[in-house]
Amino acid sequence: MLDALEPWLRGKLGLISQKSKLAEAIRYALVRWDGLSHFVDDGRIEIDSNVVERAIRPLALTRKNALFAGSDRGGEHWAVIASLAETCKLCGVDPQAYLADVLSRIVTGHLNTRIDDLLPWAYATTPDLKAVA
Repeated sequence: MLDALEPWLRGKLGLISQKSKLAEAIRYALVRWDGLSHFVDDGRIEIDSNVVERAIRPLALTRKNALFAGSDRGGEHWAVIASLAETCKLCGVDPQAYLADVLSRIVTGHLNTRIDDLLPWAYATTPDLKAVA
């Protein structure tokens, strides 16, 4: 069914006004077709993004707080930290302990070539790092 959908969408796109909302939605899907259909080949991938959307909902509720970040750059920093904290939660890592440990490691000379070891998903599976947190 998915194999038949893409050519059907392309055909319908040629028949409707290119300025319509429907054409916009079809182009959106077609541009992202590889990602949209990737779940068929990899059973670990969800068909929708509901899990992620539920995880970031608390952040969306505090969105107005970001208006007081002081500057655009401050808002960008807030977004990075908020994303990192939510990623920690998804990986089963305490965000506060994680940030304290990672910042401490960076300050005390953690090698730049091993920065991937400090990412939340790697941190969650590294016993010596979890022990410090």
